[in-house]
Amino acid sequence: MADITYPGSGPSTPLDIPDDLRDQIPSRPVVILAGGLGSRLSEETETKPKPMVEIGGRPILWHIMKYYSHFGFRRFNIALGYKGEYIKRWFSEYASLMADLTVHTKGGIIEPMGSGDGEIEDWEVSLIDTGRLTATGGRIKRIGELIGGQFMLTWGDGLSTVDLHELLRFHNAHGKLVSLTAVRPPARFGHLEIEDDQIVEFSEKNQAKEGWINGAFFVVDPPALDYVEGDETYWERGPLDRLAEDGELMAFRHDGFWQCMDTLRERNVLEHLWTSGEAPWKVW
Repeated sequence: MADITYPGSGPSTPLDIPDDLRDQIPSRPVVILAGGLGSRLSEETETKPKPMVEIGGRPILWHIMKYYSHFGFRRFNIALGYKGEYIKRWFSEYASLMADLTVHTKGGIIEPMGSGDGEIEDWEVSLIDTGRLTATGGRIKRIGELIGGQFMLTWGDGLSTVDLHELLRFHNAHGKLVSLTAVRPPARFGHLEIEDDQIVEFSEKNQAKEGWINGAFFVVDPPALDYVEGDETYWERGPLDRLAEDGELMAFRHDGFWQCMDTLRERNVLEHLWTSGEAPWKVW
């Protein structure tokens, strides 16, 4: 059987944790929502949850976790829902797939011999079933109450180059309940200037003209969970609105790379960046 290899797995070269964050980052949990249906990416998600759609031979969820771990985060809480068993199976087999193995066929005993060609990350991953149809706010509240303290939060379908150290510093400094990363929406179409049906200017769309959008990559303090009424609550609709009204929601502006993966086209954009060696988020 051919060796199993994953492009770009290579040894990690994590950043040094700054002195002012050294007591926070190693124990700070990262919550990643991975339970949605992913209906707009149905070409891929009929058989797997969207966070397990692969970029360069690895699930996008793995890419997100690798990015966080580059900044020193190693405790992950994955909110499962739709096809959560797929994610559980992948993580339960992960170490075996990455390692060289000795198999004792008669007794069914498998012994790892080492890490093989890839590196097995030193992560603590909690896989938590938050309900198949639970809304985003409900998933966050369920896991947040289990954690009982401040946590990082993001979606399992978006990549970025946000500086997570600066994000956490920003949150610590302002003293509000929630920080979100504000990003520019990716340019999708050319921009036309038209006068009397004549095109007088054609240019690539200027992202700076599009304002700011919610790019996820949050920091959340426990009292923010009180803004979530229950499993039917969407984080983006009620809680964030009320947090903003109460002056408890702050924006960390990020002008760099950010890309969600809602459609097959966006998945192909990420795949092209990875295979061409130009993936901005690959910092390991």
